[in-house]
Amino acid sequence: MPLEHSHAPDDIADRLRDGPNISYLRDWVYGGIDGAVTTFAIVAGSLGANLSSTVVLILGLANLLADGFSMAAANYSGTKTEEADYKRLRGIEEKHIHLEPEGEREEIRQIYKAKGYVGEELETLVSIITSRRQTWIETMMQEEYGLGTVQRSALKAALSTFAAFVICGSLPLIPFLFGLHASGIITTVLTAIAFFIIGSIKARWSTQSWYSSGLETTAIGMAAAGIAWIVGWLLHGLIA
Repeated sequence: MPLEHSHAPDDIADRLRDGPNISYLRDWVYGGIDGAVTTFAIVAGSLGANLSSTVVLILGLANLLADGFSMAAANYSGTKTEEADYKRLRGIEEKHIHLEPEGEREEIRQIYKAKGYVGEELETLVSIITSRRQTWIETMMQEEYGLGTVQRSALKAALSTFAAFVICGSLPLIPFLFGLHASGIITTVLTAIAFFIIGSIKARWSTQSWYSSGLETTAIGMAAAGIAWIVGWLLHGLIA
């Protein structure tokens, strides 16, 4: 079984020098699935209500831009909040290390004692960690709060969500944009393919098989669209 990367000393040095890669995969997957689901749900609901292609396009495009921007803004605000909270907690640790270093050393001691270190080995480890302020703070952030040192960019997270939302959310509208016959059927097929592709790509970063992940994502998306179609059909029946 091939390894994912080289363990030659020079290759390791290069990889560590570049630092850890920040993944925005969840933002792409989240935006892509929601874009396809919500736009297709609107299309399905409109078809269930027997609305014209023009109305479907207007509602779909309005959702594509407004909801896409809303999701991106929410993701931006949420990521900024995480960033602010990280800075707040880091400030607390910096203050405590400055004002109560022995108490913070005892925290390090108890953290690693719980991991199984004892005696001279434990004291050596505590001494090494607390000998460098940066390492000390980062260890406390990780062990006490479960926070890593690498922070995600709020702007990149928001742009990833918006781009995925617009790209995947545009697919259900293509048949209506070109006035194709049987637009509902074509839209359903295109959207199902989009769901399957999103799920299949997502599997690359998980232990789930690509086809299983693709089918799961497709089932979730089509179920949402089915609910929207039923609601539109029922409302059309009541209004008519």
